[in-house]
Amino acid sequence: MLRNRVIPTLLIQEEGLVKTFKFNTPKYVGDPLNAIKIFNDKEVDELIVLDIDASQLNRGPNYGLIEQFASECFMPLCYGGGIRTLEQAKKLFSLGIEKISIQSEAYTSLGFIKKLSDIFGSQSIVVMLDIKKNWMGSYKLYSSRSHKILDKDWLEFLQSVVEMGAGEVVINSVDRDGTLSGIDLDLIKMASEIVNIPIIASGGVGSLNDIKLAVDNGASAVAVGAYFVFKGPRQAVLITYPKYSDLETLFTS
Repeated sequence: MLRNRVIPTLLIQEEGLVKTFKFNTPKYVGDPLNAIKIFNDKEVDELIVLDIDASQLNRGPNYGLIEQFASECFMPLCYGGGIRTLEQAKKLFSLGIEKISIQSEAYTSLGFIKKLSDIFGSQSIVVMLDIKKNWMGSYKLYSSRSHKILDKDWLEFLQSVVEMGAGEVVINSVDRDGTLSGIDLDLIKMASEIVNIPIIASGGVGSLNDIKLAVDNGASAVAVGAYFVFKGPRQAVLITYPKYSDLETLFTS
């Protein structure tokens, strides 16, 4: 088992696999079930699947599709998108999901995180914080549902979700999403210095060295999208994942 996890992130829209660029212009890249099968073969440690339409369209999880994902996955699966009630969470866990990712409902009610943690255990609850710089260059919380910057202090909110029982927090840079330009290391360092639970860095990975730098700056794990989906300057679709030996060398060097 690697000391640090490297987690592919799959974005789902209308049951298809897509990739976004700075949270816009989703590009269809294939069948999510096929991607899961490929990641199974590559012995991935963990997988994150996010339905990017569920909260925006005010609908719940697509249980039929999620059940297919869970039955196909040989690795722990974290699902996010449209989770607003305890009953929905219970249903997802009954389908074989190991972790659920919450954002919109956490922004609305921090108490929802505590309820989930008390019932299902903090190890099962992931909170995803999307962070975007405003016109002054300051980091701000961003809502993927409304596509707006929120008037909340993101570091205070991070501390609050941890106090409410989140087991892990994904810190996702909206400005780096899909750019392959590298992780926002300042963002990860700031987050990891004020909380003592695992921080998952997301947004911008374009090389193995980016993954190493994220870990060196405080990330316990790194979530990766475009780097594991696109290949070459023309961004041809090719699902990839590093060899275990390469990741082992990366984290021990």
